[in-house]
Amino acid sequence: MRIVITGAAGNVGTALLRRLAQRNAEGAGHEVVGIGRRLPPADRSPYDTATWTSLDIADPARRGELHDVVRGADAVVHAAWLIQPARDSAELARVNLGGSREVVRAVRETGVPHLVHMSSIGTYAHHPDDDSRVDENWPATGIPTLQYSRDKAAVEAHLDVVEPESPGLTVTRVRPGLVFQRDSASEIARYFAGALVPARALGRVPLPVLPLPHGVRFQVVHADDLADALVRIVEQRAGGAFNLADEPVLGGRDLGRALNARTLVPVPHGLARAAVAASHHARIHPVKPGWFDLGMSVPVMDTNRARTELGWQPAHAAADVLTELLAGMREHAGTASPPLRSRSAAEPGSRVGT
Repeated sequence: MRIVITGAAGNVGTALLRRLAQRNAEGAGHEVVGIGRRLPPADRSPYDTATWTSLDIADPARRGELHDVVRGADAVVHAAWLIQPARDSAELARVNLGGSREVVRAVRETGVPHLVHMSSIGTYAHHPDDDSRVDENWPATGIPTLQYSRDKAAVEAHLDVVEPESPGLTVTRVRPGLVFQRDSASEIARYFAGALVPARALGRVPLPVLPLPHGVRFQVVHADDLADALVRIVEQRAGGAFNLADEPVLGGRDLGRALNARTLVPVPHGLARAAVAASHHARIHPVKPGWFDLGMSVPVMDTNRARTELGWQPAHAAADVLTELLAGMREHAGTASPPLRSRSAAEPGSRVGT
């Protein structure tokens, strides 16, 4: 199969390249093409799995080049998504909304039979604060206070229109929880921790007190488990939506253990959100308060469809994924890929994305 991956040098793309290299070692014979704005060294593993094209997928002037790259593909995995610069909403919309529409256009106009769109748990609408799980039919209309969520939902709404108009095209929406791996630690730190967070001390130096909003819970998936599901989706040409997360669901106690916190202090939601907003405004960290709203609003996903229809069995426990990420942050882990470069090599104010 010929598989084209946008954002192939990022967190998801790197893990997907690793899994495809394993499949090729098993005799799968996949031809892999990577697309990115900033390319990794093509002679370094796992990036040597693919041939590479440097391309801004959102640039209409380069539409013909994008068409040329995807033409003849058996599947296009659209994993490109910009998270920073968070304060430049126009650039985020240009790349994420405009770029996604250009990829969809290229797939349709060149006759690619399978489009796999990397969506997110963040595409889901608000869910009541309880432990009931939702399947892929929960409304994918997003959380209105966060651009990331609105844009993820907008791309899925576009696919809702495109899919019925495209006979012969299989569309798959992949909705993972938080995607972590050791190699993504420096990237995650740049996205969400900020320069003032002492990453070297995370989980190593005991925290006397960890204030957390009441009822905090979250789902994670190891990037390698996600990549395994993606390969299964591509090889089986499985359509529809798939929730993906490792087990169990994590909560405040799990986060406290990972951070070596001695005491958890419940904080009212309003006070916690105000603190996030104030510290973001003061540029202490890059996390907009909408991310707090997302974390406190999204549902707990049921992943049964992926397990039963794809035969997907994740190899990682959720708590171990969190531990691996924090260890990577302490070690400034990364790869030779520009998006996943070591945090120690980052320059203040640099642009980051997948």
